[in-house]
Amino acid sequence: IMLALAGLPLFFLECSLGQFASLGPVSVWKILPLFQGVGITMVLISIFVTIYYNVIIGYSLYYMFASFQSELPWKNCSSWSDSNCSRTPIDPGILMNNYTIESVNKSKVALQRSNGMDETGEIVWYLALCLLLAWIIVGAALFKGIKSSGKVVYFTALFPYVVLFILLIRGATLEGASKGISYYIGAQSNFTKLSEAEVWKDAATQIFYSLSVAWGGLVALSSYNKFNNNCFSDAIVVCLTNCFTSVIAGFAIFSILGHMAHISGQEVSQVVKSGFDLAFIAYPEALAQLPGGPFWSILFFFMLLTLGLDSQFASIETITTTIQDLFPKVMKKMRIPITLGCCLVLFLLGLTCVTQVYYSFFFS
Repeated sequence: IMLALAGLPLFFLECSLGQFASLGPVSVWKILPLFQGVGITMVLISIFVTIYYNVIIGYSLYYMFASFQSELPWKNCSSWSDSNCSRTPIDPGILMNNYTIESVNKSKVALQRSNGMDETGEIVWYLALCLLLAWIIVGAALFKGIKSSGKVVYFTALFPYVVLFILLIRGATLEGASKGISYYIGAQSNFTKLSEAEVWKDAATQIFYSLSVAWGGLVALSSYNKFNNNCFSDAIVVCLTNCFTSVIAGFAIFSILGHMAHISGQEVSQVVKSGFDLAFIAYPEALAQLPGGPFWSILFFFMLLTLGLDSQFASIETITTTIQDLFPKVMKKMRIPITLGCCLVLFLLGLTCVTQVYYSFFFS
């Protein structure tokens, strides 16, 4: 319902504006200067999101590199765990502790904590390196603008579907998968929740975030379309494909979470996490219990990497397109140094997100 009432109309509106004017999210409002602040806000949102979003890509890189071991480091008590580590049975209550550490005097782990929000702590150097690598990948894909990123996107947009269907087939063959699917969309569905405002807020958040509506990226990318391109059919295909992908991804995720609940003798609701916890806590933990866990973990985090890069490309294009609209002659001569300069500045700003206090805040 949110897709039909809000997502699709706004998606089509932004694509139409960008394609008609062949301008980015700020300059397109020459059509109505009073609303130019809307475009500026779009670009500011993209800048803020770009700073932290590449940190998530850095997480994916770190977890993917950590997966190249005969046994995943988070499967058993290891250098990634603290003194509360327990694996028999799986205990969601202490699951978080397997990825964090209470004191810098203990062993090195993926995520470190400072003593509190008033103490910034040091930059976690190995995560900073992963963040740098993420920005190098983004810069390499975008240094020629839409010409280079368009070719890279053929892979980054299609490869996740391959991994998604592999994980879906693998998950469906696991014992207890039906338990997870039932929780996702089945006997345990509770339609009375449709009367709660929280459900509609979550639906709107999902649609606006996944379609990147009101972020400026749609206007920026559509500005490169041919003037007579059928953006109406594009909007319908992209929006429906996006939501269909989300539904299929749900089956892939909950089938494996159902297996995790089965082997731990718990309800699915007890092992389900959301957002950040799902991607970097619950799902990796579930994959670690499968035969060949490192292989599935590498596939999963490589999929997250490619998905994240797609979103990051759009955000950076929003920024560079805005600069091009404002300074077309300068951008024509210096596109590569300006693009790489933007990546460097955003990387430096992103270093605040890989300090010890940041992780203390995120994982408390």
